[in-house]
Amino acid sequence: MPRQKPDPKMESLRQQGCLHPHPEKVTDEVFASSEFFDPRDLLQVKYEMLRRVRVDGEPVSHSAARFGLSRPSFYQAQNAFKEGGLPALLPKKPGPRRAHKLSEEVVQALQEALAEQPEPSPQELVRLVEERFGLSVHRRSIERALARQEKKRRR
Repeated sequence: MPRQKPDPKMESLRQQGCLHPHPEKVTDEVFASSEFFDPRDLLQVKYEMLRRVRVDGEPVSHSAARFGLSRPSFYQAQNAFKEGGLPALLPKKPGPRRAHKLSEEVVQALQEALAEQPEPSPQELVRLVEERFGLSVHRRSIERALARQEKKRRR
């Protein structure tokens, strides 16, 4: 079976976070009858869904279903569009996926402080990180980092 050629538009949509997760659920006739409208383009789908409700007076539930999205997705898109126009419909860049402030060096210092004083208050640990490393960290972040370290140690 021959491999399909890579689709540059689909790859670009994926990289930008604009690839519709279920393009097959887009049943709106304009997406079926025009090459300009691409059901894989989530930004285009959301905009057209909003336009159908606002300009054409289509019910929200009907419009959301025809564009393969939920009613909550419609209202989120509507609020984003009201606040920031078309660019607000673009997905936000994802935030950090790990404890980026609490490096191994910081966690090691926290563990040393715990070894010296078995029951320091959470505020004392926050203060230690702030004074020694110049970082503003929430006490729960410290607690989670120490718990992760303890879990690794037990393995």
